[in-house]
Amino acid sequence: MKRHEILGTPVDALTYGDAVKKVRESIGARKSIWILAINPEKIMKTLKDRKLKELLLCADLFIPDGVGILLAGKILGKPFRQRVTGVDLLMALVAEAAQRKWRIYLLGAEPGVAEAVAQKLEESYPGLEIAGTRDGYFKQEEEKAVVAEIKASKPDLLFVGMGSPKQEEFIQTYRQELAVPVCMGVGGSFDVISGKKKRAPMILQKLGLEWSWRLVKEPTRIARMSVLPKFMLLVLKEKFGLLKFEEE
Repeated sequence: MKRHEILGTPVDALTYGDAVKKVRESIGARKSIWILAINPEKIMKTLKDRKLKELLLCADLFIPDGVGILLAGKILGKPFRQRVTGVDLLMALVAEAAQRKWRIYLLGAEPGVAEAVAQKLEESYPGLEIAGTRDGYFKQEEEKAVVAEIKASKPDLLFVGMGSPKQEEFIQTYRQELAVPVCMGVGGSFDVISGKKKRAPMILQKLGLEWSWRLVKEPTRIARMSVLPKFMLLVLKEKFGLLKFEEE
């Protein structure tokens, strides 16, 4: 599996199958890995926030989540084999978990959402073992109790949907204490799976235009999406040697 760097951030050129295989190996060996979804917005934040970059570099698997990442790869001569979205990888891992009797824990979103996701997943994947659920609305002084609850449930996979960088901070702070083989930040995936938010039609997903659907549904996202042109400009500068990044 090849690892590229886009504007100084590592991104793995893998497929869904590669990621599932890596998870299978980690659970089999009881070795902890952290799966991190990389998109242009996240990369742009790391360019302004060194501490955030140092945090994200603690992850073990960097999935190319975002059409902008694939486009950047083409421009820089660093091709990616497939776009691997967080929500689709989550579902692929859930399907694998149901077959292999892996226990999953869902942490994040508003009260009631994680429970709704658990119910939907259990209906779709008979035999799936839900180790537990917990919303993401807890105070800092409650974190230790949340960690103890997760640890006691002994999950094989922990999906954390608390938004970035909160979910990454939680995973890195407690991953050793939790001793969960696989941790993965999933952003707003719980809202999509529960039906609280509707995902773009499949045709838009395949065309890489899911962002346009989100913009129509959530006009306030325009400020976040404005980073894409800036991201592509930096990619072009790197392409023509006007920007250089140190290898991490």
